[in-house]
Amino acid sequence: MWPYPKIVAHRGGGTLAPENTLAGLRAGLAYGFRAVEFDVMLSRDGIGMVVHDPAFGRTVAGRGSVAQTDASVLSSMDAGGWFGAAFRGEPVPFYTQFIDYCQQQRIWMNVEIKPADGADTATGAWVAQVTRERYAAELAAGDPAGYPLLSSFSYAALAAARDAAPELPRGYLLDTIPDDWQRQARELGAVTIHTNHKHLNADLAARIKAAGYGLFCYTVNTPERGHELLAWGVDGFCTDRIDLIGPTFA
Repeated sequence: MWPYPKIVAHRGGGTLAPENTLAGLRAGLAYGFRAVEFDVMLSRDGIGMVVHDPAFGRTVAGRGSVAQTDASVLSSMDAGGWFGAAFRGEPVPFYTQFIDYCQQQRIWMNVEIKPADGADTATGAWVAQVTRERYAAELAAGDPAGYPLLSSFSYAALAAARDAAPELPRGYLLDTIPDDWQRQARELGAVTIHTNHKHLNADLAARIKAAGYGLFCYTVNTPERGHELLAWGVDGFCTDRIDLIGPTFA
């Protein structure tokens, strides 16, 4: 059984706010979303920051990269001006800031571990350790619905998260589902498979579900596709179009 929310706001506020920012979280909440997906990458000094791209230039103004910049500098950089003047100066958040906001507002988190090149193990371990510490009460209560879900495209990062905090649930992210997906998921102790809905069909969805895994899709932006996926047995999906697909859509 899928214990998590079914409809999740992608990177905070989808198309309505700059991605992976506190402004994005506020936008999602304004539309009733208490479930969010976002990315965490390590700074040069080994601190988890909420950001998707390794290099600056798209959502973070400037030149350089996350992995070569200290967290204190990242937290002063503009991650909102690209989206619109109203968001200019919106900073790159610390992961712990996202945790604080989500705990205060009772927002469920799907945390994508997004390692920079060569930092897979360090990123997976750091995210898992910090998440375990900050959700100690929820873990002690023993209700999986209250646990954050860690996911990653990186096998090594997810393996490190498994070793650092085995009690936290893990989702294995796969753009296309390979033939040996079940072996990999079993080795990682994953409870869910997360995949690109564009490469999914009804038969494959049924096989994943029959194997006992939860099935989550990214990034679904039309109600028609959302209904189709849910009819196939998909447990949930994230969306950029939080204005078209609400939290009660399923």
